[in-house]
Amino acid sequence: MDLAGVLLAFFLVLVLVISLLSNLLVLLCFIYSTELRKQVPGVFLVNLSFCNLLLTVLNMPFTLLGILRNQPPVGDCICKAVGFLETFLTSNTMLSMAALSIDKWIAVVFPLSYTSKMRYKDAVILMSYSWIHSLTFPLVSLFFSWVDYSNVYASCTLHLREETERRRFTVFTIVFHATSFMLSLVILCFTYLKVLKVARFHCKRIDIITMQTLVLLVDIHPSVKQRCLNEQKRRRQRATKKISIFIGSFVICFAPYIITSSHMLQLIFRLFCSNTVNNCPVPYTENAAAPSLIGQLRLEFSFESGLQAKQTLPLYSLLTKAVPSK
Repeated sequence: MDLAGVLLAFFLVLVLVISLLSNLLVLLCFIYSTELRKQVPGVFLVNLSFCNLLLTVLNMPFTLLGILRNQPPVGDCICKAVGFLETFLTSNTMLSMAALSIDKWIAVVFPLSYTSKMRYKDAVILMSYSWIHSLTFPLVSLFFSWVDYSNVYASCTLHLREETERRRFTVFTIVFHATSFMLSLVILCFTYLKVLKVARFHCKRIDIITMQTLVLLVDIHPSVKQRCLNEQKRRRQRATKKISIFIGSFVICFAPYIITSSHMLQLIFRLFCSNTVNNCPVPYTENAAAPSLIGQLRLEFSFESGLQAKQTLPLYSLLTKAVPSK
């Protein structure tokens, strides 16, 4: 094994360890947190972390063995099972993140009717659809024998054996990514743009109250006024920044999988791999990054709750927070 292969194997081990520990931590938090178990988003969070954990334990070790041995690490039957799980779990992860964004949209845009619009029953229905949707494509690929060990990716994944089925396989990959990655991305963009609209509306109301208060208090200290204006500026940017980071992280984390499994882009990826190392594993960056995305969701919840709380506070509370401590 050359230096590039060693570095690739080391990187995969690093991602595996981070993914294993972080997703286990999320599941432990769910098990030991009564408050988290009572919340409807907990259903989506647990499903997301569980899928990532299974992908880490059941898929990544075989990819690592494929890199080290430069040959199929297991037999044909087990390889097909591993490839089946990879397609199913990755698609389920994308749809789980889309379900989380739908839950957030309802909580922010319809806060008064959230408990009636998003119940545990509704969350279970969404997750059931996610599982059925995610099972459809790996079952089709298994039926047409499109799951096999790929020397290019050093893993058991979607792979075309016979060139005579190229057109059918290309259509399959296009439909698969359109109804998983693109569908999830469209849902994320739509829901979070609505959330951003509400956040900006609340920010505008708070800004108006702040400016009116500063005008009335003519004897206020200049440093206090400046701190209020600075906080006003940061508040405008906070919601946009957090939502942009979340959607950008989704695209960056799942783009490697889309590129490597898309038949139209395989030729480009195969040329890149041939110029670097003998084997290119299917990326698993989404596994390690998902817990940080979950943390980002929690931060956004805190931000939205903070916006709603601030508008109900008396006017002097806003200025009290800006007064320098003695």
